[in-house]
Amino acid sequence: MTERTGRQAGKVALITGAARGQGRSHALRLASEGADVIAVDICAPLDGVAYPMATREDLDETVAGIRERGGRVSAHVADVRDADAIGKAVTAGVEELGGVDAVIANAGIGMASPHVTAAQAFRDQLDVNTVGVWNTVQAAAPTMIAQGRGGAVVVTSSSMGLSGRGGDGSGQMDGYIASKHALVGLVRGWAHWLAPHSIRVNSVHPSGVATTMVLNDAVAALFTDPPAGDVPDVGNLLPVGLLEPGDITAAVAWLVSDEARYVTGVALPVDAGFVVR
Repeated sequence: MTERTGRQAGKVALITGAARGQGRSHALRLASEGADVIAVDICAPLDGVAYPMATREDLDETVAGIRERGGRVSAHVADVRDADAIGKAVTAGVEELGGVDAVIANAGIGMASPHVTAAQAFRDQLDVNTVGVWNTVQAAAPTMIAQGRGGAVVVTSSSMGLSGRGGDGSGQMDGYIASKHALVGLVRGWAHWLAPHSIRVNSVHPSGVATTMVLNDAVAALFTDPPAGDVPDVGNLLPVGLLEPGDITAAVAWLVSDEARYVTGVALPVDAGFVVR
């Protein structure tokens, strides 16, 4: 076997929501930099979500992309809301690939379906976006601590996790905003918890990204009267519309690399100025 090179060589990254979108982008980038990947996704529809979820075929495509880049991969279908399921996926991945050095807790849901109550939408968003992240880190952290080789955790929040913009009390986005704010508190607490073990914990806060979470009919309906001009006004300060998944991946890849070895407890916006507008 040819020895792999790159700034992630010899490392194993656990990535949730890996079947498509930002998760797939992160997986392929880290594999190209030498990492092996534990790839996890629910690969099933959720009734309370207004857009289609990833499929097993999507996850298989991610797996193929990782292998094309020379990486090993341990792929698992698991719901991050289910602590037992995510725990079993992490345990199997660690056994197969030899540990875990980076956790990218990326799985999340956005706009709620209009067919569920506001109360159910609120709970669903909290369960996936906050409880699911907690379950993921709790599943991986004991192994990272026991390994004694440090590591990094990156949590995917949102520009709405630093701003209340978008909340209207309807239940469509209130849970999303609350859940993404909650992640900032978790990250800061975990940074204290894991620092003695040389494990860094940070969050990234994208504005709108060109993935299925945003590129769907439900979100499009919010912009029935788009502003004039070539660039849609989605709230960014810079004259850009949706960001690309790779824009977020660049930040994630840096945060889990040794180049960011002294960066922890940071909420990093990758948002084209959304938060400061």
